[in-house]
Amino acid sequence: MSFSGAKLALFLGAELLVIKRDDKSDIPYPGFWDLPGGGRENEESPEDCVLRETLEEVSLSIPVSDLTWSKSYQRPRGTVWFFVSHQPADLVKQVELGAEGQCWRLMDPQDYCRDTLAVPHFAEQLRGYLNR
Repeated sequence: MSFSGAKLALFLGAELLVIKRDDKSDIPYPGFWDLPGGGRENEESPEDCVLRETLEEVSLSIPVSDLTWSKSYQRPRGTVWFFVSHQPADLVKQVELGAEGQCWRLMDPQDYCRDTLAVPHFAEQLRGYLNR
């Protein structure tokens, strides 16, 4: 299976975990609100990719069985997978920001979809999930 990366809409209780992207001119959407996830490494599956990236970025180890919804879609650099996981609100106590990103926060998912600093194609995928 060919794909370029994977993202996770990670709900802690009713809220969405988001990461403020680094403010660097050499990355897409600098300073925008991002979701955990990133590029594929080696021959990993979409699930392995998104769970590895989530662990690296916010220090949360999510079981693959907790990925409750998924969809692939096309971007200029290839296929991207979008996953959803709902976790208990108290998992927030275990969140620690990794080496990428300025900060993290919880955000109402509808607010994320409307936020001018949400990565547009992630907001679109989340909107599709919420309106299914």
